[in-house]
Amino acid sequence: MNIAFEQLEEGNENSLKEYNKKQQDQLAKCAELILTDLTPNNRLLTISVVTVDVHSRDVVAALIETKAENAQNFMWQSQLKFSMDQKTQRLQMNICDYQNYYGNEYIGNAGCLVITPLTDRCYITLTQAMRLILGGAPAGPAGTGKTETVKDLGRASGIIVLRFQLL
Repeated sequence: MNIAFEQLEEGNENSLKEYNKKQQDQLAKCAELILTDLTPNNRLLTISVVTVDVHSRDVVAALIETKAENAQNFMWQSQLKFSMDQKTQRLQMNICDYQNYYGNEYIGNAGCLVITPLTDRCYITLTQAMRLILGGAPAGPAGTGKTETVKDLGRASGIIVLRFQLL
């Protein structure tokens, strides 16, 4: 995606649309793969990839619709992104102004939540709390996915998540 933004800044006005087309082609291939005879673990992994890729496709489509001009666009900055740190050769995660290395804690091959705008806002809030060395305590009605969202962010960042229930 950063390459698409670089091309956009160099004058290629269709770079984001071209990238979005590549995303759609990749999603179509993954959808075909799901229909094949996969092991249960490979099926779960492929479905997780499709879930994340659908969200990514939707984000890029929104960036195109809002005519984003560079990678400093808040809609792009507010997405959880991973990149390789060339100095340390470690996987680095970024969201807004939070930056940390992937924790490498094996959480298992679990299903992936559907990523909604509310999920994105929870990720931003929780990572900003981590940046300030604070904890997070999502509040709201029962059954709305608070615990699952926190655990999903922990899985995505490779960090152990401890859940406490107040009595």
